[in-house]
Amino acid sequence: MQAAGIDVDVIVSGVDESVVEDREADALCATLARMKAETVAERLRVAGKHADTVVLGCDSVLAFDGEILGKPGDADVAVKRWRAMRGRTGVLYTGHHLVDLRGDGVAIGGVGSTVVAFADVSDDEIDAYVATGEPLWVAGAFTIDGLGGVFVERIDGDHGNVVGVSLPLLRRLLGELGVPVTSLWRKDAL
Repeated sequence: MQAAGIDVDVIVSGVDESVVEDREADALCATLARMKAETVAERLRVAGKHADTVVLGCDSVLAFDGEILGKPGDADVAVKRWRAMRGRTGVLYTGHHLVDLRGDGVAIGGVGSTVVAFADVSDDEIDAYVATGEPLWVAGAFTIDGLGGVFVERIDGDHGNVVGVSLPLLRRLLGELGVPVTSLWRKDAL
């Protein structure tokens, strides 16, 4: 968002992701994104800090071999996932949900998807990557904008979606709320 000229305040929602179950990856990440946005929006309303605010909630999951892979949480799960994913592809879905607090709280959401092709990494590379801790707390046990980026051979779709925010999808959703993305650009970005 910063690179796109948009200043943001990051507020962790604290939503318990484990309470939501869904068999479809796109529906799951959309629901979690909505819950996160609504939780933060309500917190801002109660605090009286919502003038001129649009809240964005996002959540990502990886669909792989008919399963939904969220955050592995521990090293053993991350290693297992990487051994299954190496040399193969999955689809990373990111749910986006906006709550417009400038008026009556209109909300809108959407889901972006990107096909991710993983390198045929060795067991030693997997062990070294998992030992960094990076893949333990991210959807699909990888990041494309961190250490895990070297293990992504290619993507088909929006790179930003894999990072966690699809800027083209965000622009479309903002437009549907009547907020031109250009109105959010920092003055120094112009």
